[in-house]
Amino acid sequence: MNDLQPALPVLSARDLCREFSLPGDRSLEVLRHLDLDIHEAEMVAIVGLSGVGKSTLLHCLGLLDTPSSGQITYRSGGQTWQSPGLNEPQRCGLRNQFIGFVFQFFHLLSDLDVLENVMLPAIVGTPKSDWKQRKPQIEAKARTLLETVGLAGREEQAPGTLSGGERQRVAIARALINNPRLLLCDEPTGNLDSSTSEKIHTLLRQLHEDLGTSILVVTHDPDLASRADRRLAMIDGRFEKSADHPSD
Repeated sequence: MNDLQPALPVLSARDLCREFSLPGDRSLEVLRHLDLDIHEAEMVAIVGLSGVGKSTLLHCLGLLDTPSSGQITYRSGGQTWQSPGLNEPQRCGLRNQFIGFVFQFFHLLSDLDVLENVMLPAIVGTPKSDWKQRKPQIEAKARTLLETVGLAGREEQAPGTLSGGERQRVAIARALINNPRLLLCDEPTGNLDSSTSEKIHTLLRQLHEDLGTSILVVTHDPDLASRADRRLAMIDGRFEKSADHPSD
């Protein structure tokens, strides 16, 4: 009887580097030969001082930026994609379907109401020919997600009428509308007060446990990092250490 093989990671990065050109033929090396695996239903926190490359790494993994060298592999449903090697439609498709984003400053559209903001990634990812048929299902799911994040009854409000914590909850619901395999969170509580941050911490962990979505979160917040399954500390563009339950 053959032993079961361990599941392949949802995301793998190998020998990842990112350099930026500076005036005077100089360059700034921000990411230095990083290796990273994110497994199914795992929550990983990346911590470190400002400027060590945390957000740059997240942007490269999320296909918002392009590494100078190295390879990133994405896996879902028996399919594999590798970057470099993706054309622009493939990059856009992975950003829309495989990855969900939560940013520090929410990035909600002020001319759309709360429900429409949550639906937006699904609207973008649905062919026009299928929209009429799929709209009721997408709208129902958006309403369910808003209920899940504690915003039932706020569907028709403008984002500007919500508190910071409420807007971040809308952003989290939006990130989940397409059932992403991986949720990338860049300082999701960095613009919130301590009380509101605590609520977002609890929400992210609860969603992780309930939905089984893999989560990679960049944070300065030691409390949020302590709730992850694994913590990676960055220094000078490299990972310094990892721990299951680190002390701060």
